[in-house]
Amino acid sequence: MKKRHSSKVILITGACGEVGAAAARLLARDRHRLVLGGSCRRSLERLGEEIRSAGGQADLHLLDVTDADDAQSFALAAHRKHGRVDVLVNSHAEMPLSRLDAMKIREWDRMIDVNVRGVLHSIAAVLPLMQVARAGQIVNIGGGHGQRVGAEAAVYCATRSAVAAISEGLRQEVGGEIRVSLVSSDGLDDSTGALAHAIRSAIVLPESADAGGSGSGPQTGSG
Repeated sequence: MKKRHSSKVILITGACGEVGAAAARLLARDRHRLVLGGSCRRSLERLGEEIRSAGGQADLHLLDVTDADDAQSFALAAHRKHGRVDVLVNSHAEMPLSRLDAMKIREWDRMIDVNVRGVLHSIAAVLPLMQVARAGQIVNIGGGHGQRVGAEAAVYCATRSAVAAISEGLRQEVGGEIRVSLVSSDGLDDSTGALAHAIRSAIVLPESADAGGSGSGPQTGSG
């Protein structure tokens, strides 16, 4: 029988961003042990100090998700310290908006590297650990079936759709032992708080639940 832990070891990428930081604050209040990865040392240290001063637990790691080796080191460091990795939250993303005819190819490449390859690198880092443990959860943020595409957001929305496809494919591959949750939305204006609460809901919901709704705003699907 797989052992259940009320306090989970949760890895959060993109913890320097607004969504990742907001999710970290919520999960810290639930007394989970957080391992926070981000690219800005100062922002990461401020968040860690805030969480610890409120009685939470947070380990801090500088992380470049576009580097597969860096993602691997991040996951292994968490596993060495805590003995397990219960949840990965992929909250990192870049969203420079521009029309396609602006030809901002470097920005497109960067979005693809961070928003898609970064998710794949993080999954590759934790998946073998979860497979050995026969338990775990991966939470991604991606576009749902109702995602609206803005005139200047074609590439960004494409990366979010790619994350949704990766999530669905992974869900089918891993079966029931490892949960794969997609926090999705049908628009471009979802608030930081709403997304953070959707991430928390994906983690605290029972394994059999498939939460979400037919209305606008972030929705959570688990499998």
